Amino acid sequence: MKIIMLGAPGAGKGTQAQMICDKYNIPHISTGDLFRSNIKNGTELGKKAKEYMDKGQLVPDELTVELLLDRVANEDCKDGYVLDGFPRTIPQADVLDKELTKLSDKIDFAIDVEVPDENIVRRMSGRRACLKCGATYHIEHIPPKQEGICDRCGSELVQRDDDKPETVQNRLSVYHEQTQPLIEYYNSKNILKTVDGTKDMNDVFEDIVKILG
Repeated sequence: MKIIMLGAPGAGKGTQAQMICDKYNIPHISTGDLFRSNIKNGTELGKKAKEYMDKGQLVPDELTVELLLDRVANEDCKDGYVLDGFPRTIPQADVLDKELTKLSDKIDFAIDVEVPDENIVRRMSGRRACLKCGATYHIEHIPPKQEGICDRCGSELVQRDDDKPETVQNRLSVYHEQTQPLIEYYNSKNILKTVDGTKDMNDVFEDIVKILG
């Protein structure tokens, strides 16, 4: 069972990806983790990726897919895997598709966790974090006992720059421009499945389990 998770930043796809992996005992693969582990272990692919990253350049799609294929060739992926954060663009999806086809392999499901932009802005801009102990809160869903103060250590809570409404809107704009076309791409391949990400996360997961069968 090979799955790609789609959805805007803050839609909850990472949480769902981890829940899928836990239930079906398959690995959760993110390109960020792949880059970090290959660079840390000094692999040939890691060295190549580091050259681009050290120059502040994006790692080419072909090299990213090479890293990905190297990872999914491992024994723990024999029953499947969940890709989270890749592909992000149509060219990346094309490269992945071509390389998997060469291996007589394919993606089984592309699951889109759908959440309206206004919900995401409200969800993300309501987050608060304690920089001292790392505790996280939400002004609506998980409020601290005392407004603006961490329950755990009594330090001041802050809104991270990434969670400010204008930053979230910018990230959503990039998503709609670059990543949302993937929804049509995978729909045309008849593997796209959409779930309502505004529901409680356990209900969203139940919907995904029904899809996966």
